[in-house]
Amino acid sequence: MSLALLQEAVSYVPFAAIGAGLAAIGAGIGIGKIGGSAMEAMARQPEMQGKLQGSAIVLIAFVEAVALFAVVVSLIAK
Repeated sequence: MSLALLQEAVSYVPFAAIGAGLAAIGAGIGIGKIGGSAMEAMARQPEMQGKLQGSAIVLIAFVEAVALFAVVVSLIAK
């Protein structure tokens, strides 16, 4: 059996779906940890609420961007 036939026989679609799912789960966990830590910090120092909230929003945006990139890469991969 040649390598070309073997590559045609293997479908990478299930692996791409698993990769996209893992990226989404990882993003959810990351955002949850950021939100939980921000809430805990605000409870300890209420006067820092503005700075903490702004930093948390920026960090959440970074996590979402990385997750979106991972989903796109996993779906583009052949």
